[in-house]
Amino acid sequence: MPESGFTDLLIVVAIAFGAPLLLGLAPRLRLPAVVLEIVAGIVAGPSVLGWVHINEPISILSIVGLAFLLFLAGLEIDPAQLRGMVLRLAAIGFLVSVGIALAVGYTLSGVGLVSSPLLVAIILTATSLGVIVPVLKDAGEISSQFGQLVIAAASIADFGAIILLSIFFSRNGAGVGGQLALLGIFGGAVLIAGLALAELEHIGRLSQVLLRLQDTTAQIRIRGAFVLLIGLVALASKLGLEVILGAFAAGMILAVLDRDTMRTHPLLHVKLDGAGYGIFIPVFFVASGVRFDLDALLANASAVAMVPIFVIALIVVRGLPAIVYRNALDRGRIIVSGILQATSLPFIVAATAIGVELDALSKAAGAAMVAAGLVSVLIFPVLGLTILRHQRGTSKSKAIPAIPPAAT
Repeated sequence: MPESGFTDLLIVVAIAFGAPLLLGLAPRLRLPAVVLEIVAGIVAGPSVLGWVHINEPISILSIVGLAFLLFLAGLEIDPAQLRGMVLRLAAIGFLVSVGIALAVGYTLSGVGLVSSPLLVAIILTATSLGVIVPVLKDAGEISSQFGQLVIAAASIADFGAIILLSIFFSRNGAGVGGQLALLGIFGGAVLIAGLALAELEHIGRLSQVLLRLQDTTAQIRIRGAFVLLIGLVALASKLGLEVILGAFAAGMILAVLDRDTMRTHPLLHVKLDGAGYGIFIPVFFVASGVRFDLDALLANASAVAMVPIFVIALIVVRGLPAIVYRNALDRGRIIVSGILQATSLPFIVAATAIGVELDALSKAAGAAMVAAGLVSVLIFPVLGLTILRHQRGTSKSKAIPAIPPAAT
């Protein structure tokens, strides 16, 4: 392998290391590290300084980083919370989002800003679960009913957007019917894998071996999680589906199966976070910046003008549906819910790349959508945290009625 391959990778990982460190040295600058990583990637990439170009090592680690990001997002789903009123409100909110997104997509198409209204609508329906979860953790709201409602809404939005993208926009060229059949095969395989893993966990001797090896150099549970992740990503790719679908499904399987009520492996999620956010995921975000086509965005004024239009579209599509929470949350937290739900970036990056590759989206429109996602990640979480701090101590969320264990 050429030496330059590792030189470019060195710059990428150095940016990934330096971005959060700089933010740590400036605690008053409440900026998500992902924004600085992407911006630094743009500066170091071909669009500005030309220090870094996407090569094979960066490309592979970037794909694994995207997969890990969606895997950890799926892992954040709490099956115990995703039911009853929480599930109903989140599902209704997503359906409202889809309706608004279609209206927005066809409006933008009607005025000549985009060529594929359906793709734009799908992109606008997603919420960055991996971005808003740390925000809720920092705010101390991750376990509250407000926090779980936002997580449920983001989970359904992420999963729904991935499914819709896989059905209507696939690189394998299969029609909608073919894609649905492939999704059915994939769903069956995921179900079989989940049932098999559930049975294996209850084999006495195997459980003892897992317990013995989990904190040794074998790190057997981490290796097992990685096998599950890569296995479902490989299966999705083999079927012509998007890798992000396999990654998200792997995280959901682990979230459902690994309840660890006996606290036998409490560090599993910590270790997975360490591997994902410490190694692979930053490479994906920096590489996304390197890939960002700044020239296409700045080529004409209409492309730049699309950025605020797409930002407003995110607020309208994902923020407005938060009004369905009016019987569960107070007005302040409804506003915060809408703001956080409008935060989106990783799915935008992945979906716009697919759209450009399939000629369903122009490079200028794709760059504008990614830029809008950057703006949403830059502004919305900070704005949401500010409103939450102002609300704390002055108002509380209305309690969502408790759901009896049997009402699942």
